[in-house]
Amino acid sequence: MNAPNDLKDYVIADPSLADWGRKEIAIAETEMPGLMAIREEYATQQPLRGARITGSLHMTIQTAVLIQTLEALGAEVRWASCNIYSTQDHAAAAIAAAGTPVFAVKGEALVDYWDYTHRIFEWPDGGFSNMILDDGGDATLLLHLGTKAETDPTALHHPASEEEVCLFNSITETLKRDPNWYSKRLKHIKGVTEETTTGVHRLYQMHKEGRLAFPAINVNDSVTKSKFDNLYGCRESLVDGIKRATDVMIAGKVAVVAGYGDVGKGSAQALRALSAQVWVTEIDPICALQAAMEGYRVVTMDYAVEHADIFVTATGNYHVITHEHMLKMKDQAIVCNIGHFDNEIDVAALEQYEWDEIKPQVDHVIFPSGRRIILLAKGRLVNLGCGTGHPSYVMSSSFA
Repeated sequence: MNAPNDLKDYVIADPSLADWGRKEIAIAETEMPGLMAIREEYATQQPLRGARITGSLHMTIQTAVLIQTLEALGAEVRWASCNIYSTQDHAAAAIAAAGTPVFAVKGEALVDYWDYTHRIFEWPDGGFSNMILDDGGDATLLLHLGTKAETDPTALHHPASEEEVCLFNSITETLKRDPNWYSKRLKHIKGVTEETTTGVHRLYQMHKEGRLAFPAINVNDSVTKSKFDNLYGCRESLVDGIKRATDVMIAGKVAVVAGYGDVGKGSAQALRALSAQVWVTEIDPICALQAAMEGYRVVTMDYAVEHADIFVTATGNYHVITHEHMLKMKDQAIVCNIGHFDNEIDVAALEQYEWDEIKPQVDHVIFPSGRRIILLAKGRLVNLGCGTGHPSYVMSSSFA
């Protein structure tokens, strides 16, 4: 990260990457007909004039096309990535060069991540965001949790992970500067759109408990998103990420996909297309039967861990692969996740062991026995941490 950027209304890795980013954006625009058609039809009407959008979504080339579309329709935008590894630095540079405040660096620290998520709510003129475009729910969570902490400091007393430690500390420091920082911003939000399965689950839970302070639109479950992005996007981007990270031959290997929803279906298809023997773990009987009817072997994770070569989690659930599972895996087993959060794999339990970084986002975790596993993207999204995410065409379907 270049220090001078911190003095400006953006934080990016390298401003000199802007020209490269612009060229890739131009290519992506030809593959994103949905967004381009919206620009052509509605730009003169400026339907988003007056919208001040806080965006927390992977800062990729495809997202850059979305940002420029929102601005073409009249919106003002401030942006951060929703994952510490998913930013494409040349995309962020191009957006910053065009004058959009963006706070995103590939591989940023968790402390910086939450700082950037705060900064996308801070407008230079002292104004406030009135819309949130969220992916995973972190921007929504920040305002709600911070508002609760204004009157109930115990809300920040029991962090359950390293990420929560950073989040809680960030909220605590912000409240020292302004005891009403969060509630002042929360009351101006007219609504949120949520892009991914995990974030939608968060919103439903908040709504059920009566804690959701503004309307929410479930983008993820629209057919043009879940049945295309989740299925066909993952079908192409999963193996791209694994290949870039490891250069391993997938044919002939036993690959386990945990979860057979739309993401799991696409992941299993991709691995089978490369001639892996694909096994599926699934707790939903209908999804498990679907996997069996497609010819996949349906097993338990307890059984699979001693036999498989590649593990992919795609459930959105907690500790699908546990510490005990990883201790039983083959030497050099590849472990990765294509769900939104990093806790599908119990990465925290691995901190006690020796780590050897092979290259960015590719680590050997070495157990006392000498056996090791290859952990990709530290358990975060492998397709964005080790690759460039979904192709532009399918993202046009999601964003439009």
